[in-house]
Amino acid sequence: MKFILPLVLSSAAAFSPRQGFAPSKTSVLDAVPGSKGTGEGWIDASSPVNTEASLRKTLEKSLEGSDFKKRLSLLGSTGSIGTQTLEIVDACPDNFVVDALSAGNNAKLMAEQVMKYKPKVASLATPEAADELKKLLKEAGCADMPDIVHGEDGILEAATVSTADTVVTGIVGAAGLKPTIEAIKLKKDIALANKETLISGGPVINPLVEEYGVNMLPADSEHSAIFQ
Repeated sequence: MKFILPLVLSSAAAFSPRQGFAPSKTSVLDAVPGSKGTGEGWIDASSPVNTEASLRKTLEKSLEGSDFKKRLSLLGSTGSIGTQTLEIVDACPDNFVVDALSAGNNAKLMAEQVMKYKPKVASLATPEAADELKKLLKEAGCADMPDIVHGEDGILEAATVSTADTVVTGIVGAAGLKPTIEAIKLKKDIALANKETLISGGPVINPLVEEYGVNMLPADSEHSAIFQ
């Protein structure tokens, strides 16, 4: 996986309620040379990272001594957010279990993910993709066949699987709204990477988060920037 997160040191905009936006002074940092993929030379447990080694070092430092275990439902498992989430699962196998996966029509990649992570539920967008997934898993000799579902009902089943405590919403568009609502009602924490959920459904989502006492945390760069 490639991490391309350039650090830009330039004039930032500061906001004043009376004066509006005005340029602030440029910051100057004493930068440490990059590690060239070794993970060395970076501030411990810091971000951004630009190599896999740096990411792994940050994760190891962040999770040092921790014994938590999160059970995940991953919506959008074959996309960018989904595959990066699974790389974190791979890096921290003692801390994460994947209980459900949902995706579009990429049955081949979904089959590989099912064989590796052994979820209880696997959902794809169409009946045809679901049938292809069943075929691929049978051909691969899958011993732990998940409940293979499809469509909107399939996404809901993945989002509400009883054993998961956290739902990662990496699907695109308003399709993420209803699964998020149903997951919150079951008191599952939300790792949000679907901005449409808040853009189109904020007036519904925010009161539900408060009512059910769940955590909603940013899982994508834009959300994290606003959160920070």
